[in-house]
Formats: sequence, C-alpha cells, structure tokens
Amino acid sequence: MKEEIICGDTIEELKKIPANSVDLIFADPPYWMRVDGILNRVEGTEYDGCDDEWDQFKSLSDYEDFSKSWLTECYRVLKPNGSIWVIGGMQCIYTIGAIMQRIGYWIINDVVWYKKNPTPNFMGTRLNNSHETLIWATKSKEAKYHFNYKTAKELNTDTVDSIAFARGARKQLGSVWRISVCQGAERLKDEEGNKLHSAQKPEELLYRIIAISSKPGSIVLDPFGGTMTTGAMAKKLGRQYIMIERDKRYCKFGEQRLAKVLYEDTPIARAQFDEKPLKVSMAEMIAAGYFKEGEDVCFKSGEPVAKLLADGKLEYKNEIIDMHSCAAIAKGVKASRLNGFDVWYVLRNGNPISIAVIRDNYRKAKV
Repeated sequence: MKEEIICGDTIEELKKIPANSVDLIFADPPYWMRVDGILNRVEGTEYDGCDDEWDQFKSLSDYEDFSKSWLTECYRVLKPNGSIWVIGGMQCIYTIGAIMQRIGYWIINDVVWYKKNPTPNFMGTRLNNSHETLIWATKSKEAKYHFNYKTAKELNTDTVDSIAFARGARKQLGSVWRISVCQGAERLKDEEGNKLHSAQKPEELLYRIIAISSKPGSIVLDPFGGTMTTGAMAKKLGRQYIMIERDKRYCKFGEQRLAKVLYEDTPIARAQFDEKPLKVSMAEMIAAGYFKEGEDVCFKSGEPVAKLLADGKLEYKNEIIDMHSCAAIAKGVKASRLNGFDVWYVLRNGNPISIAVIRDNYRKAKV
C-alpha cells in the first residue's frame, strides 16, 4: 500500500509523479481570499480568518498562472479513467473552473457544500457566505470514471430524514451537500492549543468524496495536503494516498494524525453496495437443471404465457423471441423491452416463483 507524505513544493513534486498513475485527486488549493484589515466579531474579539502567507498572490494573472501550473500537472498524472475534485470559494472557483476547461478537463458535476454552521457575516454588509463549491471532473468526455452510485445513496442523509433512512428509504445523492465545518476534537491544534490550519476541511466531506468516486486500493492524491484529512479518510476507507504539502509543520502534525488512523472494514469502504452480481444466462441455468426446456413461463398470476426454449428464448404465439422483448409484447407496453427477470414466473409445486428468485439461488450455489 502506498502511504506517502511528500514535504515539498506542490508543482515541483507533482512533476516527479509518473504520468497516468493516479486514480483520484482531491485538491483544496489556496483560495486567494484577499483579506484586508482587521475583522472583529460582534462581541469585539478578532476573527482570525485565512490570511496565511500561502494564500497571498500579487494579481489575478499571478493566481491564474499558479492554478494553470498545478492543474496541468494533475491532468498529466491522472489516469485516463480517473477523476479530480477541486474545492474553492467564490473568490477562486470560477477562475479555476475556466482554467480546467481550457486544459481539457470535462466537468461531471459541480457540488455545493452547504455549511450547516457557517461563520457569520459580522459586518452585516452582504449575504452570509454559507457554502463552497466543488468541481468534479475527468480528463475527457470519454473517460469511464468510477462512481459508486449505490454507495452514494447509502451516504445520502441530505434529502432523506433519519426516520425514513432507518426504515430503508434511499434516494439519489444530489449536488447540495449539508455538512458542518470542521470543529471540536476533529480540528487539529498546534503546541499552544491554537487551530493548526485555517482551512481544515471536515472528515465527512472527504469520506463522502473518496467513498463514491474510487475503488478499494485506489491511489488518491492531494497536492495541497494541509492537515492530511484526505490521507486520513483514504486510509480509513482502504485506499492508498500521496499527500504533498510544503509546510513542514503541517507535515509533522499530519504524520502524527495519519499514524493513528486505522482501516475500518465496512460495506462503504468495500463498496459492497455497488458490487455487481455474478452474470449468468438462462441457457446456463437450464443446463444446470434450475429451469426445464419446454416448461411454461407465466405472469405472477400463474397464467401460462410462453414456452421456455433450451437457449433461454421464449416461444410466444408461434414466434421465438428473447425473454425481455417478449415481456414487453406480452404486457402490451410501449417500451420495446422490459427486464424479463422482473416479469416472468415459473410454476414450482403449483405455485408461481419469480425467475429472479431462482437466479439468485443459482448464483449462491455457484459462489
């Protein structure tokens, strides 16, 4: 397993990574916040936002050149079917998105991270800035990127309430994610008990990204490692990681953090919900004796509709038709095909049994 923290300049270290070698990239680059003056909270205390040295740039042109450099290197190291997530605030995400498209990235989604506990707008001069934007992209429109669709549904607590979720309700994961900002024990502190990093991202955010867009064992790269949240969640989910960070303090605390993280063997980590079942054919199951050549196939009512042939096709009104097209014709629907395993039954001991149930029994016997 590759578990690596590289303490060095992002662009120079990216150049050392072989081309087409990384499955997933998460990048949390400098936002170029352009913070001026002192901002006080309502009660008078000073708000220490992001005014770090690494977030300073001379001009828009300077920031564009920097962004183009690291995004170009990420494009090079990303596998043809890999994907990249980039997060940013209103100050930078539009600049970054335009550069990504010029380089050749194909945008899959933009995701709004809605912060359930955002920092207030202390001056009361504009809307509360309660979200950040993520861009999910690939190297090309043709890329066969990895997406754990069913795992994403298992992680969707944004549009399914806790009671419905406990009862088994699942919905597609949308593009607005309601996640709290990093706080409490999760936030790393320095030797004096102060927050180590001004822009530490919450574990839940990275856990979700890595779980839905990578496979167990995939190599995950973060070119701006910071407090190593990406590495921590990659390790927890059984992925490999490469973390690049230029600040030695962040590297030191990040190493300590990662040393404490253990892999958690869960259905989410294994992507169990997205495991594809063993592919079997009707002809194979007929040969194995699970179905009989010439037996009737019927609807759920038990009414015979067609005859099953040795190759798995059906004889219906003197025509030989595949089981899926026959299901649509026999049901009289507009669609040209229906999933025959959802439609057809056979009689066993006088009772109609779904052919899907029999298929499941066959799959279990083969494993």
